[in-house]
Amino acid sequence: MDLNKVVVLVIGFVVFSELCLLGSANVVFHVQHKFGGSKRSLSEFKVHDSDRHRRFLSAVDLPIGGDGSPTSAAFWFLSLHWRPCAFSNLKSVYCYFWEFVISNLVGVDTGSDLLWVNCAGCSKCPKKSDLGISLALYNPEGSSTSKTVTCDQDICTSTLGAPSNDCKVGMECSYSVTYGDGSNTVGYFVRDTLQLDRVSGNLQTTFMNGSIAFGCGSQQSGELGSSQQALDGILGFGQANSSVLSQLASEKKVRKIFSHCLDGSQGGGIFAIGEVVQPKVQTTPMIPEAHYNVELKAIEVDGDVLQLPTDIFDVGEKRGTIIDSGTTLAYLPDLVYKQVLAKIDAAQPNIRSHIVEQQFTCYKYSGNVDRGFPDVIFHFENSLSLKVRPSQYLFEVEDEDWCVGFQDSDLQSQGKEITLLGDLVLTDKLVTYDLEKKTVGWTDYNCSSSIKVKDEESGNVYSVSAHNLSPAERISTSTGIVVSCFMFLLMANFINPRIN
Repeated sequence: MDLNKVVVLVIGFVVFSELCLLGSANVVFHVQHKFGGSKRSLSEFKVHDSDRHRRFLSAVDLPIGGDGSPTSAAFWFLSLHWRPCAFSNLKSVYCYFWEFVISNLVGVDTGSDLLWVNCAGCSKCPKKSDLGISLALYNPEGSSTSKTVTCDQDICTSTLGAPSNDCKVGMECSYSVTYGDGSNTVGYFVRDTLQLDRVSGNLQTTFMNGSIAFGCGSQQSGELGSSQQALDGILGFGQANSSVLSQLASEKKVRKIFSHCLDGSQGGGIFAIGEVVQPKVQTTPMIPEAHYNVELKAIEVDGDVLQLPTDIFDVGEKRGTIIDSGTTLAYLPDLVYKQVLAKIDAAQPNIRSHIVEQQFTCYKYSGNVDRGFPDVIFHFENSLSLKVRPSQYLFEVEDEDWCVGFQDSDLQSQGKEITLLGDLVLTDKLVTYDLEKKTVGWTDYNCSSSIKVKDEESGNVYSVSAHNLSPAERISTSTGIVVSCFMFLLMANFINPRIN
């Protein structure tokens, strides 16, 4: 997981009248670009991706926001809301809420599993963020529905995978995660009620709840404790039992399917949990790995298939192809990278390339890049292809100065010849992750439009539209990318009952 470039989720704590419902449904997330369109140097994206790669760990409508352009500090985030209950006379009846809001921004990361947030009393948690957002701490003591997970509970070992050594009855179920860059998060698990925005009709939602165990961060170190690009936590969308998606699915509240569509031109997009009915998406099998690995068969540039060793894309400990929305750029094995770059360079023989920030190959070009440079097409198992247009892999750093977003993975992945496809090639595509059928798929799509998703409870099909949130609009439901979590919103609101 890379803290610099992951989808960010806004966890909002909101209070207002709500009927406590039971059953399965569809859910929604608010997502936005982490940097909110702020300019960053090219080197920051490489550092961001490098840190992320070292940190890799083994229908509702959710507004989403963000901007996929590398020059705009690409990052996406969702919105979560805690809804403190002001009064409840019986467990199964109405809860009444006063309306106030406490928001949290968390990074959405397909490369890790755990949801954790910075908690009250945290040591060395960031107090501010250079992303222009206000940070907030989750307070378990302020929630009447919050319960500490103890190490002797089955969920501590069976679901969360926390160690049971030296466990004594009543002790906290603790966690400690150290990433490859040295950053570390330490804390304990709590369980609280996540309020889910269930998709109940075309562009309509109602509330549903889910009980989720997540990490309560008590100490951060390294980049996690820094104000640089600081967030309130991380939401992992990985495949492990500890993920929010897996926990909700185990309660029969959602299916283990989610999709995202990130708008590369205007920011925002769609994030949905559940089966997408329209548009249709062709898929390729997932390789049994911790990440979303797929089998890449060939690469075509300007109509020519690259002549590469037959084992260059083999799956193994130091090889493979990963689909990762938390990475900004796209990384290719050294041999592949050099051939792709040579083909791009050959398209403009009269223009001499130059290097920017000691690592990016760039071209001075005043024309339409889609006409002057070649398409790059990735071919996968099951005849699935991914076409990357020049306007997607080239980004303008200054007037008429275009830089190539493909990078050498050997320089970023400690000698591993991996192919890592990030937002550079995933924007303007609907990407689906079906953990039930073990497939990943995509199709070119207008991510500022809408998709149709299936409500498993009723069998009805509903429309979910795109939104584009800004950091200042964390809790707004009228703007922002809609992240739909069909069956239940994967991450929306923690219910925080409390009498004042």
